[in-house]
Amino acid sequence: MSKTAVVILNWNGKNFLEKFLPSLVAHTSLPDVELVVADNGSTDESKNFMQQFYPQIRWIELDKNYGFTGGYNRALQQVEADYYVLLNSDIEVTENWLQPLIDEMENNPEVAVCMPKIRSYDRQNYFEYAGAAGGFIDRYGFPFCRGRVLKNLEEDKGQYDTEREIFWATGACMFVRANLYHQLGGLDDDFFAHMEEIDFCWRVKQFGFTVMCYPQSVVYHVGGGTLPNENSFKLFLNYRNSLYLLYKNLPDRRRVITLLERIFIDEISTVLFCLQGKFSFCAAIWKAYFAFFKNRKIMRRKRLKGRNSNMNGIYPRSIVIDFYLSKKKRFFSLIEKKVVL
Repeated sequence: MSKTAVVILNWNGKNFLEKFLPSLVAHTSLPDVELVVADNGSTDESKNFMQQFYPQIRWIELDKNYGFTGGYNRALQQVEADYYVLLNSDIEVTENWLQPLIDEMENNPEVAVCMPKIRSYDRQNYFEYAGAAGGFIDRYGFPFCRGRVLKNLEEDKGQYDTEREIFWATGACMFVRANLYHQLGGLDDDFFAHMEEIDFCWRVKQFGFTVMCYPQSVVYHVGGGTLPNENSFKLFLNYRNSLYLLYKNLPDRRRVITLLERIFIDEISTVLFCLQGKFSFCAAIWKAYFAFFKNRKIMRRKRLKGRNSNMNGIYPRSIVIDFYLSKKKRFFSLIEKKVVL
């Protein structure tokens, strides 16, 4: 059994493997670290490429595409390690990216999950959308980050170079204790992809552990490697999964009123998409609600009984309203407006 297993979940990502594995191999040559590529039913040349150029990297082959959640859950059942690093195939790591994360987890047993600082691969002075310098959510389940509020990405000028507790760590590069991953049931298979890491981190917090960002480690992320941002299926997953997230994890006293308010917000979004002629987006939101109401009993059974929902790190207002109406477009401006986080 290795100390740390860095596991890439691949789906038709041969081009990313070809581009980013050289830096991963070069900068992850630490003792007791295993590199693993788990293939999620790819139909491209990923397997042939790995066999020809990286036979030393362990290959796990799944029989079909189980999504981000099911793919990792099945792959990690076959990996024995103290720590897992869930790493996207479109990540470029940097020198000494891994050791600081290992050291922090070794020295802080209360930390269950952590992440590095994530910059954009295409604009390397800027933060990347999926994680930046640590994630949070607002009261309606909309995610944002230190360095990224909605679509506004900040330039990294060292303003978030302090390590701190966050609400969620990005699945693009998430370091997690293996025993807790399995104890908590891993990622929720019903999410398939998107926001599953937020759900997992919320569960981690309800069990009394913390989630951290350690910005002394830096990686670069392409983003949108599997599904582009302007994709109706991706929109469906985000809306449906945010409803799953709230329904599963909010305390009883807040769940109903928050979901009713969220429905009102999403109705406004649907109207705006229709006015813009984005009818596939309107349909995606309706499908998301249909799937949510169809599966709410399944989500109810997954609620953690007898545990208080940890609300620390949830912004108590609407990030959408504060972004568009109050012009609060940076993380620091949100802190100035409301004492949370």
